Amino acid sequence: MKKIISTIVFLFSITVFSQNNTEKLPQFENCKTKPEDETCFFATIQDHFKQNFNKQYTAEKSTIIALFAVDTIGKFELLYIDAASEEIKNETKRVFSTLPVVTPSTYNGKPVYAKYTLKVNFPFSDDERAGKKSETAYQTEKITAQTELTEYDDIKYHAFENPQLKSGLNIPFNHQKYAEFEAYLNQVGANSHTAEKPYSYRDVAKYYNFEKQYQAKYKKASSWWGRKFWNENLVEVQGDGYWFLFNPILDIRGGKDFDSELKNTFVNTRGVNIQAGLGKNITFTTSIYESQGRFADYYNAYAVSLKPSGGNPGTIPGVGIAKQFKVDAFDFPMAEANIKFTANQFFDVQLGYGRNFIGDGYRSVIQGDATSPYPFIKFNTTFWKIKYTNTYMFLRDITPENTAENTYASKYMANHYLSWNVTKRWNLGLFESVVWSNTNGRGFDPNFINPIIFYRSVEFASSPKSGNALLGLTSKYKFNSQIMAYGQFLIDEFSVGDVSKGNKSWKNKFGYQIGAKYFNAFNIENLTLQAEYNIVRPYVYSHSATLTNYTHNNQSMGHAWGANFKEIIGIARYNKNRYFAQAKLIYGQKGYDYTDGTNNFNYGGNLFIPYDSDVNPRPYDEGAFAGQGNTTTILIGDFTAGYIINPNSNLKVFANVIHRSFDPTKTSATFEKSNTTWLSVGISTDLFNWYFDY
Repeated sequence: MKKIISTIVFLFSITVFSQNNTEKLPQFENCKTKPEDETCFFATIQDHFKQNFNKQYTAEKSTIIALFAVDTIGKFELLYIDAASEEIKNETKRVFSTLPVVTPSTYNGKPVYAKYTLKVNFPFSDDERAGKKSETAYQTEKITAQTELTEYDDIKYHAFENPQLKSGLNIPFNHQKYAEFEAYLNQVGANSHTAEKPYSYRDVAKYYNFEKQYQAKYKKASSWWGRKFWNENLVEVQGDGYWFLFNPILDIRGGKDFDSELKNTFVNTRGVNIQAGLGKNITFTTSIYESQGRFADYYNAYAVSLKPSGGNPGTIPGVGIAKQFKVDAFDFPMAEANIKFTANQFFDVQLGYGRNFIGDGYRSVIQGDATSPYPFIKFNTTFWKIKYTNTYMFLRDITPENTAENTYASKYMANHYLSWNVTKRWNLGLFESVVWSNTNGRGFDPNFINPIIFYRSVEFASSPKSGNALLGLTSKYKFNSQIMAYGQFLIDEFSVGDVSKGNKSWKNKFGYQIGAKYFNAFNIENLTLQAEYNIVRPYVYSHSATLTNYTHNNQSMGHAWGANFKEIIGIARYNKNRYFAQAKLIYGQKGYDYTDGTNNFNYGGNLFIPYDSDVNPRPYDEGAFAGQGNTTTILIGDFTAGYIINPNSNLKVFANVIHRSFDPTKTSATFEKSNTTWLSVGISTDLFNWYFDY
């Protein structure tokens, strides 16, 4: 690294950096005889600048920083100038206007629009090529009123090369976004591990050329605002060994629930997203949201059903606890953050506040992302054909039963997930998890820190009542590079004796998933078809104590529907350039408890009732089945289409329509049959999965 820096300083008194290391630089006529010399382009600009700049402006100490571009026909375009006076700015414009047309930059042989940065220090000096400054370069023997160091001015700014696309930074997990590169990761022979999400740019970049895709979506814009709106990050800075970018977050949508008395629905979100990298090993990102919203009736009612202890009116699924806004709306802030240290190609550690997902499907019965964010520590170890993930999560129980002195109860969850590529087509995964409470000052139990030990044995060694342990299995098989099948199997409780009897005991608490994906379906590029079946038996995720159930902020950490259901899902996704569309159909049956006041049995769908409760006992111990109780048929059709305004920030304009039918076997005043048609249009920075299919 030191040799590289020394070479750059030696060669240039005017520092110029290309936008993209992988592109072929523009060429002046005198450089065509030595195309392998990448410094010729920079040196020619340097010489032209020194020879043509008016000397009356170069005697006094000053600095010019200019951002310029070379378009697809080889013309120079001056984009921005930072200089001490208008006269120097005008002279800079004049000198640039005298540059000749060059052979444009190319990417994969095609001309591309490319940006560069020029920094000029006055006065010019022939000995500026003396080499790298020593560590004592800014020491002075005597300080006077006129003493002024150049250290601040010597800070180098490079043209932004989208370094995040090659870094260990996590890609925000969004199903529509991940569909753009999912087929590349699932090619036969790829040694990728696709179940544990979110992915990092570095992992995906082995199979998918982000820069090429962004170039393909590039929209020509001449003005600064035009480039920022259509193509670039609002603020993007790259220097020696560091970079950071800043984008605003917007989610402004309006709509109508045509079966509601509400006048309209709306979401009004403002926020900021910051991403950064320090060296090659450290990346971090943070997103802060402030939102108000009112939704379709069914979603408002579901949010209210998740309300916390203490008076707040609801919990917005996937977001967090909400305050009341005006009369009939919610105010719901949210934040996400992640800092990652990538030690080497084998190991990384993350400190985060967000969500995690395990699986290759739309849903996950093992660990889903439909909860609000939570703090976590994650360790990833990747070697040979294995990826091993250890995640330690800090969760919260907001039920009245576990709230004391206006303080919510805390609990912890630890997961191990081992992904093994058994063959070039078949992946097998092993999963284990345990949830334990912070009662009796137990805190974060060190027994669960060991990344190898099996939790089930530890749980029973420390008391079977103190923790809720689950085991799981995942699998994926690639029939070819277009068709793959996947599945999951989760065991919460399992009685071998009862299984052999075939009596459908309530103790057989398990769930499973079977699905398939068809990439580039019918040879239509970027069309993905998906079918998925999920079933979770009664009492799964619940426990003998509500505090140790498999939830966070009243939301399931597994499947979004909780337990006691079965569902089938069909999804079609398509994207071309900046256009995208998604159609989704869900049919399911879920068993609810009766609300007529005469039947107080626990049928296994409410995760917050202990499975051995005396107040709400089980109706029977044998003959349990998914959907038992007040069986309710749910049908959801969901269609979204839109246009990506800015691929860097994932800002979209979209239209969405949801039709939902909710048909219980037995209705009551608080549990009614309903039909919903909900239309929404808006503009959104799409950085996480926000589910409305409940």
